[in-house]
Amino acid sequence: MNAPTADAPTAPAVPHPVTVPGRVLRLRGERLSLRWRPRTLTVCLLLAVCCLALGALSLTTGAFRLPLPRVLATLLGQGSGAEEFIVLDLRLPRLLCAVLAGGALGMSGAVFQSLSRNPLGSPDVIGFTSGAATGAVVQIVVLHGGAYATAVAAVAGGLLTALVVGTVAAGRGPSLGYRVVLVGIGVSAMLTSLTAYLLTRASLYEAQDAQLWLIGSLNSTTWSLVTPLALALAVLTPVTVGAARTLGWLELGEDTARGLGVPVGGTRLLLALAATALAAAATAAVGPITFVALAAPQLCRRLVRSPGALVVPAAFMGALLLSASDFAAQRVLPSTELPVGAMTGVLGGLYLCRLLVTRRRTPGT
Repeated sequence: MNAPTADAPTAPAVPHPVTVPGRVLRLRGERLSLRWRPRTLTVCLLLAVCCLALGALSLTTGAFRLPLPRVLATLLGQGSGAEEFIVLDLRLPRLLCAVLAGGALGMSGAVFQSLSRNPLGSPDVIGFTSGAATGAVVQIVVLHGGAYATAVAAVAGGLLTALVVGTVAAGRGPSLGYRVVLVGIGVSAMLTSLTAYLLTRASLYEAQDAQLWLIGSLNSTTWSLVTPLALALAVLTPVTVGAARTLGWLELGEDTARGLGVPVGGTRLLLALAATALAAAATAAVGPITFVALAAPQLCRRLVRSPGALVVPAAFMGALLLSASDFAAQRVLPSTELPVGAMTGVLGGLYLCRLLVTRRRTPGT
């Protein structure tokens, strides 16, 4: 057989097709297509069912037990005055606030961990919730405003902290995630010191009010907290989910994402602002809750076993984690109700230790 000469034409290389996991639903002559993954959908449905079951337990059990038919009748407007007070004024706002805040923290954690490409890149680790807490304490101790002023100050503090961390850690390269985490930890330490100093200058009443808020609690949740949080999620959730479709491309690197036509700078800024606003809104409603934004994306990733940011499954997982933590906090001590932040703090510390031990045992880490 003759060897090919240098002038002989060569056949063009045929690129290997890229296989994207999932299934595609097409309607009306392929004018509308939707890619979905059966395992992801199944996990989301199971998490939603768990949230509903836990919600039913939360509404029926407690110091005053109510049968499930009476709870349903009360929700339909057919309950007595005492049943309406227990279900509609005490238990339902608390449950909805836990679900909404947990979903917001789960989405925020998924976005930040994907942007930083670091499992520790959650808003409670890199200082965003600390900034929101400091803003709220400044308002309580210095400005002496009401509940809505505290919520606005928390959102402003979280956004300002995100701006500082993003500016200091800005740059390109594979070390971006580590820079964000390290800068965020440093900023969080400074903000924690500032918060402690403000508490020493506050009156006894102001210090008690601020300390209860800093722990993170759902004990005094009312509809006045649920409504703004629900409105914030109604605006931020479509923006976050829509922009999160490009997170998988951003994880491949800036050059690759630009080659695929992704506006890297604008997309990253939009996702960072949306995720920061989600974390700040949740913090404004329930206080600086730890563990949820850190663990929810990692837990749902182990269940889904799929690449990408998994923003929607993380939202369901965050809602389940926070509502389950609040359910346990109400019942772990028979004589008192613990703040939910104390429960999530304990669980978060254990989970962080497990994460660090796992990464230490992994070769090359």
